[in-house]
Amino acid sequence: MTSPAAADPHASLSRPALVAGLAIAIGGAILFSTKAVVAKLLYRYELDAVTVLAFRMLFSLPFFAAVALWQMRRGPPLSWTDRWRLVGLGLIGYYLSSYLDFLGLQYISVGLERLILFLTPSFVLLITVFGMKRHISSRQWVALAASYCGIVLVFVHDLAGGAGNTVIGSLFVLASAVSYAMYLLFSGELVQRIGSLRLVSYAMCVSSVACIAQFFLLRPASMLVQPLQVYGLSLVNAIFCTIFPVFMTMVAVQRIGAATASQAGMVGPVSTLFLGALVLGEPITAVQLAGTGLVLAGIYMLTKK
Repeated sequence: MTSPAAADPHASLSRPALVAGLAIAIGGAILFSTKAVVAKLLYRYELDAVTVLAFRMLFSLPFFAAVALWQMRRGPPLSWTDRWRLVGLGLIGYYLSSYLDFLGLQYISVGLERLILFLTPSFVLLITVFGMKRHISSRQWVALAASYCGIVLVFVHDLAGGAGNTVIGSLFVLASAVSYAMYLLFSGELVQRIGSLRLVSYAMCVSSVACIAQFFLLRPASMLVQPLQVYGLSLVNAIFCTIFPVFMTMVAVQRIGAATASQAGMVGPVSTLFLGALVLGEPITAVQLAGTGLVLAGIYMLTKK
C-alpha cells in the first residue's frame, strides 16, 4: 500500500516549511489582487486601459526578458512548433486576459472584478465538460452552482451603482477569465516538457511586446509623458503586482503543491474587497460578503480534490 507521504510529495513537509510556503502563497495572492486597486488609482489620472497596461509591461519586461535569457541558455532549444505555441499562449493568457481585465476595471468595483476572475477554475472545468466531454461529479456541479450564485448576488447588488457600466465591465472581466482558463488548458502539456519558469517568462515577454506594440499603434507617443505619480504607480503595478506574485506563486507551488497553494490564494478576493474599501472608499455590504463567501466556498470545493 502506498503511504500518504509517497502519494503526496508535499505531505511530509515540516511545520515551518509548510507555514513558509503558505505565507509565500498568501503574499503572492494579495499582491496580485492589489493590481486592481493600483489600476483604479491610475485611472484617476485620466488614463485608459491601453496606456495603463503598456506602462505595466514596459516596467516589467526587462525582468521577464532577463529570466527568459537565463532559461534560454540553460535549457535545450525549442522546436518551431513550441515557439509558435508559446506565442499563442502569451497572446491568449497574458495579453488578451490582462487587456480585457483592465478594460473591465474601468466600469466595475475591484471586489466584483476579483470575484469574477476567481471563477477561472470553474471555467476550466466547464470547458472540459462541454468541449472535451468530460464527466464531473454532482459535488462539482454543486460547487459551480454556489460560485455562480455568489457572483449573481454581488452583480445584482452592484447594478444599483450603474446598470450599464456594471454589465459592460462584468462582461469584459468574464471574457478575461475565460481567456485565462483557455491558457491554463492549452499550457498543460507544454509546461510539463519545458518547465513552468521557462513557459511563464517566455509568455510574459510575448505579452509585454504585444501590449507595448498595441499602445504605439493606438496612442500617440506623447502619452508616455505623464505625472511622476503615474510612473510610481506603474512601477508598483509592474514589480509588486506582476513580477513578485508570478514568481511567489511558482515558489509556493514547488514548496507546498498546487492544490494547497490554490486554496491559500483564496485570500485574494477577500483582500481585494477590504483594500478597495481602505484605499478607494468602495463600500463593503452584507450582500457583498455573502456573495464572496459563496464564491469562495464553491471554488474551495472545486480545488479541494
